[in-house]
Amino acid sequence: MIQKLVVPGALVILLCSCGASKKLKSANAQIEQLQANNAALQNNLDALKKQVSGLSQDNSALSNQLNSCQQNAQAVARKYAASKAILDEQSENVKKLQQRLDQGLADFQSKGVSVFSKAGVLYVEMQDNLLYRSGSSMLSDSGKKALEPLANVLKDYPNLRVIVEGNADSVKFKKGGMDNWTLSTERANGVVRALKEYGMDPSRLIAAGKGRYNPVADNSTAEGRAKNRRTDIILNPDWDKVWESMQSGGGQGGQQ
Repeated sequence: MIQKLVVPGALVILLCSCGASKKLKSANAQIEQLQANNAALQNNLDALKKQVSGLSQDNSALSNQLNSCQQNAQAVARKYAASKAILDEQSENVKKLQQRLDQGLADFQSKGVSVFSKAGVLYVEMQDNLLYRSGSSMLSDSGKKALEPLANVLKDYPNLRVIVEGNADSVKFKKGGMDNWTLSTERANGVVRALKEYGMDPSRLIAAGKGRYNPVADNSTAEGRAKNRRTDIILNPDWDKVWESMQSGGGQGGQQ
């Protein structure tokens, strides 16, 4: 005889309850995991936002630096262009001045006067037989005549400094308490005084004597010694004024 299996209702309820509990725990665990993942993602998002903010600040700073560098480069380029224009103007002025000196001193070039440029500086070289009597620091009449047109030209160029250098040969000289060095200095002083008398501003004039220590030829020959007995008149831009003009970015002008 077959007997029926009777399952108590409480047991059924218990079994159902156990299955639901497991599912609930699993769902809760999944929820907790999702919440943890979400928190982690939120943290990562916050970190990325901070990185983006930092990169934006860095980019802004770099952009400002770039703009500053560009402005500085433009300022340097403008200053370079202005300085180059001033130096080009100086070079052109030297050429024009040399032409005027060649014209003004043309009558004396066969008598020991030469005009030449070296390293952007103009030289007017005068032999002593034109300017002085032998062994004397007193200017001759021919020397005074040669210096007058020179002064007339230089008065139109007030920004030029004029350095007058006396030079002698190596032959020992003793007269009136003077040696070669003293004689060369006194001769330079005589030229400076003459230029002042012809209307040049004395603050532009510098006199110096180099004696036998600045030869241009061999002192062992008469011809060489004659070349070394000379007065060099060196025409130099007033570099202080040129520099000031370059700093301000303005032109100087050849006759200002």
